[in-house]
Amino acid sequence: MKTKLLLILLSFTTVLIAQERSKLNQKDISVSPFIDGTILTPETETKSPLVILIADSGPTDRNGNQQMMTNNHLRYLAEGLYKEGIATFRYDKRIIKQMKDRTVNEESIRFDDFIKDAKDIVAYFKRSQAFSKIYVLGHGQGSTVGTVAAQDGVDGFISIAGPGRSIDNVIVEQLSEQAPGLKDNARTAFDELAANGSTQSYSQGLASIFRPSIQPFIRSWMKYDPSVEIQKLNVPVLILAGDKDLQVLPSEGEVLKAAKPDATYMVIKNMNHPLKEMKAADDDLVNQKSYNEPKRPVIPELIEAVATFVNQ
Repeated sequence: MKTKLLLILLSFTTVLIAQERSKLNQKDISVSPFIDGTILTPETETKSPLVILIADSGPTDRNGNQQMMTNNHLRYLAEGLYKEGIATFRYDKRIIKQMKDRTVNEESIRFDDFIKDAKDIVAYFKRSQAFSKIYVLGHGQGSTVGTVAAQDGVDGFISIAGPGRSIDNVIVEQLSEQAPGLKDNARTAFDELAANGSTQSYSQGLASIFRPSIQPFIRSWMKYDPSVEIQKLNVPVLILAGDKDLQVLPSEGEVLKAAKPDATYMVIKNMNHPLKEMKAADDDLVNQKSYNEPKRPVIPELIEAVATFVNQ
């Protein structure tokens, strides 16, 4: 009897959540042949500000999910900002559409493609004149993309868990801590890739980074140093990091802050990389588990920090 009652209560809760989400003023739109996304627009008497959400690395969809990794962090962030009177647009990275259409060619992917998509989105919403202000928000790799896209005349930029250095330097630093025996080999391979356009000077342990089909993408990504790009912004900047982030340490945010002294920099206590709240005693295994917890909300302090910055 108790089991049946529990199931009924859980079902009722699920229905309530679905009904609440269906009340959101949201619409799926295509900005270009490569960009499909969802816009959430609060129903207000005046124009609301818009935040464009740019996802992290990998084949990430508009909700922040990948195959075998579902946590909905971008969806929860968008819905949290909606409740604060802020519109959002979040979108599938172009590789998602290519995968669906079976047109993915790994050798042809370039980092500049992601930048072009973000710039096209900025231009699309600037033309619409439907919002009081436009902000760009990038998470992880999306922070570097957003730093460049935000140079096209937006009203502000927000970096969440963004690297402060070029990707080759970030990877070499990570290897120095996690696999020190591969550090020098990686540095040599990156230098050769930058100079010659390709490299064969890598061990099997680095094949996931330097396999021939992905080298053109890595080389195109290496060209962008976030600490250089962020200096080109003449708009308000918010830099956020989480002290429970296993992928991008707060020290990367400190590099961005040093490059952009007038930026606001904040470390959110107990926030991890997928923007979820960890307990102080949680170990790395618990942290990693949250990458596949689709019902766990994003940490409230993140929504508060972004909303305060946008609405100031």
